[in-house]
Amino acid sequence: MRLPAQVLSLSLLLALPAAVRAVFRDEVDHIDYHHELVGVPQRETTFFHRPRPQDKASLLYTLSDLGVLGAVNPSNGAIVWRQPLSENITDGGGHLRAGEDETWLASALGSSVHAWDAISGRNVWSLDFDGAVKDLEVMDTAEDGRKDVLALHEEDGSTVARRIHGTEGRVVWEFREVNKALPLQVSINLEKVFVVTLHGSLLSYNLKVVVLDILTGKKLDEIPIGTKGEVQNAEDVMFVGANSAAPIVAWTDNTLTKLKVNVLGTKTRQEFPLVDDTVEVEIHAPHTSRSSPHFLVHSRTKSGSKADVYHIDLKSNAISKAYELPLLEGSSAFSTSSSAANVYFTRVTDDEVIVTSSLSHGILGRWPLKAGDDKLSAVHGVSDVIKKSEGNYAVRSAIVTDSDDWAQIVNGDLAWSRPEGLSGAVAATWAEIPESEDLAKNLEAEAHSNPLSAYIHRVNRHIDDLRYLPAFLQSIPSRLLSSVIGSESSASSGTLSRDSFGFNKLVVLATRRGKLYGLDAGNHGRIVWSKSAKETPSGKHWDVKAIHADDAKGFVTVRGAHGEFIIVKSDTGKTVESMPSGLFPPVENAVVVDSDAGPWLLPIGQDGKIGDMHSSRAPKQTVVTRTGKGGIKGVTFESKGEQATEVPSWLFSPPAGQKIIETASRPKHDPIASIGRVLGDRSVKYKYLNPNALVVAAINEQKSELSVYLLDTVSGQVLTSSTFEGVDPTKAVNCVTSENWFLCSFYGQYELRDAQPQSLKGYQVVISDLYESEAANDRGPLGDSANFSSLNPIDLPTGPPLPSVVSKTFILSEPITALAVTQTRQGITSRQLLAYLPESHALIGIPRLLLEPRRPVGRDPTPAELEEGLARYAPAIELDPRSLVTHRREVLGVRRVIATPAVLESTSLVFAFGGADVFGSRVAPSLAFDVLGKGFNKLALLGTVLALLGGVLLLRPMVRKKQINLRWKA
Repeated sequence: MRLPAQVLSLSLLLALPAAVRAVFRDEVDHIDYHHELVGVPQRETTFFHRPRPQDKASLLYTLSDLGVLGAVNPSNGAIVWRQPLSENITDGGGHLRAGEDETWLASALGSSVHAWDAISGRNVWSLDFDGAVKDLEVMDTAEDGRKDVLALHEEDGSTVARRIHGTEGRVVWEFREVNKALPLQVSINLEKVFVVTLHGSLLSYNLKVVVLDILTGKKLDEIPIGTKGEVQNAEDVMFVGANSAAPIVAWTDNTLTKLKVNVLGTKTRQEFPLVDDTVEVEIHAPHTSRSSPHFLVHSRTKSGSKADVYHIDLKSNAISKAYELPLLEGSSAFSTSSSAANVYFTRVTDDEVIVTSSLSHGILGRWPLKAGDDKLSAVHGVSDVIKKSEGNYAVRSAIVTDSDDWAQIVNGDLAWSRPEGLSGAVAATWAEIPESEDLAKNLEAEAHSNPLSAYIHRVNRHIDDLRYLPAFLQSIPSRLLSSVIGSESSASSGTLSRDSFGFNKLVVLATRRGKLYGLDAGNHGRIVWSKSAKETPSGKHWDVKAIHADDAKGFVTVRGAHGEFIIVKSDTGKTVESMPSGLFPPVENAVVVDSDAGPWLLPIGQDGKIGDMHSSRAPKQTVVTRTGKGGIKGVTFESKGEQATEVPSWLFSPPAGQKIIETASRPKHDPIASIGRVLGDRSVKYKYLNPNALVVAAINEQKSELSVYLLDTVSGQVLTSSTFEGVDPTKAVNCVTSENWFLCSFYGQYELRDAQPQSLKGYQVVISDLYESEAANDRGPLGDSANFSSLNPIDLPTGPPLPSVVSKTFILSEPITALAVTQTRQGITSRQLLAYLPESHALIGIPRLLLEPRRPVGRDPTPAELEEGLARYAPAIELDPRSLVTHRREVLGVRRVIATPAVLESTSLVFAFGGADVFGSRVAPSLAFDVLGKGFNKLALLGTVLALLGGVLLLRPMVRKKQINLRWKA
């Protein structure tokens, strides 16, 4: 009995996700790892807050420099909830405020203002405005007892202040003033609203305060402060106090020798001297109206830190210095906390934690800092001081260290630490764990000596290795036990060592903050080392153009956009060589090339210029670069003596109106297991395998057209091209290529060419297969030629051989980005398309068979096609949650996915990075056919073998006795 083809096709599609299920439940946290991060917290947007007024428990809230809003449990440092406020990574900024005894938070980033539930992180309301939000505050003095939100905007040269209903999210009143002022911040006291602006021009500003009625928003007064030129830019204004009984505005002079302070609502200012050699000033004050009007001025010098505490007289608005905290060597981080009218200042140094009251300089609590082996150097932090009894205090401080870690210290003890510096990664690469240097040197010495000397040297080396025999014998029981129960000894030992399966590898990560990290992929992503790349431009984000791991030497090279580079050891992070920025010309890109001196990272300058170089370092292959006019060119190098000169080979310029937005080339490791595809009738379609193929995507914004070209990078020949209409140019286009196929994803509207006009609008994926000929068992114009050249055409025909292309378009249920393809050692395993789902915050592995372009259209597959695994073409694909590599995890902001093969042919290692999180895992597209799974019962197998052995030993004498008796009877 034969089932209908339609039933077989449907069964095949239903069974496909189960056959390629990405992660089983018992593999979660065993084969994968996830660093759930929010980014480095900012000083002004981090605080402790009680989400339930009736409870004493607080959560730690922050809006990080990546634009991620999150709540952290202070008891263990675990993420409670997270919300990205922007689709793209931000450069810091934003505002986050919480009203005292309120169950919601208010945030602002860009032009949007949001309110969030403090416990669950759900959005309460959202408002979008035209201009950027310059400041945000929560008003404690609403007329009916509620708390509202006060937002300051800059809109087309106007200063706009809005009062927003705290629970309903509607605008209560709006103040708008059209002027050329630069709005800075907004503040309130018990009766009025103060809008602080800058008037004048760059390097010659003066402060002006606009006073508004708190109930109606009407302008009451306008107060100029100081003289013109006192403030050069907005960064000179150090602090504008908010929600206090006496809010202040403070700024410094150009030489950082004087601090000028004005109590908002008054016209006078007061000046206070700063300590000599001051390089930075910070002001800390409480943000509640019930707190005493006290504030602390933190002065950082070249060698240490000092603080002065000031009091404000509410009647006369006079400011007086109450006391000072001594100048201490090293770094110090000050923070403020309040309880009713009491204000506490906490100082975290490299050695201790000190708590003082704002009333006097007497120390309320002092604890030595116990951080273990790691030295904590605090940059900034927040604190929560609790008075247990008279004279007995406790404090917990959440600090950001100079290594970009976020740690909490409770009474001097390190409670937890989060590696937030891992967030914001811009480049990463896989690296093999280096072998022992002694072994490498011995093998190199043996390779460069005569056979007899090499043999003697090897025998002596093996004799010397016998000293490790006792330790090896002692480790056999533990290794045998770990093999039986399925544990990993390398993970428990915490040491770097290769394994027989190839799972233990290193990932070297570079972040936008100028940090380098080494992660152990075989030990749940453990941070092996971290360091600051001092070669990065100061005050700027590290624009990394390329990163390359030389496994033969154990080195990793990182090149930046400003000419800087650094070479480190992959296992320790020790700097081998470095070059600061500015000494070399700017770099537009960098690419790994092969040369007589070995593979190295070739920097490409502006407009694709490379320049001459030593002949030993000249690339052997054609180098493809961008041109200054929006095209692509191929460059070769000719050696003349010791110098190699750049020779243009070809030039590709897209048609007028098109702009190149994406390119993709085959991975460096892309082995081909079979040169053809066996069809159901046992015929063969031969794959078009061109290692020099390059996919180029160009967009025409006026016509909303996307053109995809396939180029031969040796000759510059266009092998195939296609154009798609109705493409949205504002959304990303992603392409990837591997083996004999390439794929592009985009958002567009496709008009169906049917009798009744219809259109499909959504996220589309176009995949194309390349074959040598349209017919099976035909090698095309190349025939059985042993060699092929892109530059020298064959005799017949005279033109270059072009591939036969088969394409299909699919519409996905949601967008995909950061495309990559799984890699295995021999290329035998079926490939998977790895992609990030930005709407689901997940990583998915899409089976290549699901995107097969040879699926029959408008009919059921034939028995021969079913034997190939082909199903009837359906344009819509619903992404199966069972194919998620991340399982139930929420991975934020992935920008790139990289894969590398393991020793096992079935397994590919995957690493995702680029946003807030870092994620790594192992995938088996064709299931783990060459290794026993974790669910395999090794104890049952061992028990069965032992039972059989026991049975044999038990029955052996009985059988022997029976045989002897039979012989006697015979």
